[in-house]
Amino acid sequence: MNALTRKLSATFFSATVMFAVPACAQQDSSVATASDAAVEAAVEEAQPAAPALWKVADEDTTIYLFGTVHALPKDVEWITSPIENALAESGSIVTEIKMGPEMAQQMQSLVMNKGVLPQGTTLRSLMDEEQLASYEMAMGKLGLPAPAFDQFEPWYAGMMMSMLPLLQQGYSPDAGVEQVILARAGEKEQQALETLEFQISIFDELPQASQIQFLVEASDGVDEIKPLLDKMVAEWLEGDADALAALMNEGLTDPALAESLLYMRNRNWAAWIDERLDTPGTTFVAVGAGHLAGQNSVQDYLAENDIEAVRVQ
Repeated sequence: MNALTRKLSATFFSATVMFAVPACAQQDSSVATASDAAVEAAVEEAQPAAPALWKVADEDTTIYLFGTVHALPKDVEWITSPIENALAESGSIVTEIKMGPEMAQQMQSLVMNKGVLPQGTTLRSLMDEEQLASYEMAMGKLGLPAPAFDQFEPWYAGMMMSMLPLLQQGYSPDAGVEQVILARAGEKEQQALETLEFQISIFDELPQASQIQFLVEASDGVDEIKPLLDKMVAEWLEGDADALAALMNEGLTDPALAESLLYMRNRNWAAWIDERLDTPGTTFVAVGAGHLAGQNSVQDYLAENDIEAVRVQ
């Protein structure tokens, strides 16, 4: 699985795990949940290390920055005293997109609006013989009939191909970091840096050839998706931002792709933080861990404006 598939699936798992689209609802719910020895071992080895937490502050404003994993196996322990204290201090919680019970319906509406092929065109008709063979083999491994995603554009099928192995093998969005944070936040104000429509548009606006490439690479690497995320979670639990960045972003050499998926968004978020510093109070920002790691991270763009993010955990 190359960097395109790694980055797309990791970045947008926040959107896809909340799906409520008919094609997905038809998946076999009897698939057994696999045990996750790799993540359990990482939890043990992570002590006393913990997921990274940063703080940006001036005389009357504090903004905590916490890198998240959008889905986890159940019973993974990652809450620490510094995280608890930061949440308790914060008057608002900021995530990438607004999360709540209405999100599933919104996701379904957007997918049906943006992700459905024109009548008379099928997903499999867009692939050559070699691509089709890889795709159909992967669908068989997932226990799905080959025509299951025929009505959808390649970007959506690629998202499902990246997501379903995780759901089938023990990862759950209900155990994802954002869900846990929001549950602990109670009635605190919730804000978002982006809209679900914006995130979907990044996929939808990819050239069709890139969408098919993403789908085929996800198909080729369907057996590697869970082991890869296991490794990412292990580094996240250790608080090793550099190692996590290497796993997520290594080989992302297409400048246009890197710009639209990562750097542009990191700049936007840094600008939001810069502006938020003008308002007194404390807030807790929780975004995908890859955005707070590696070159051109949110912290790097903050530093360009002489704003220092200090690691507190």
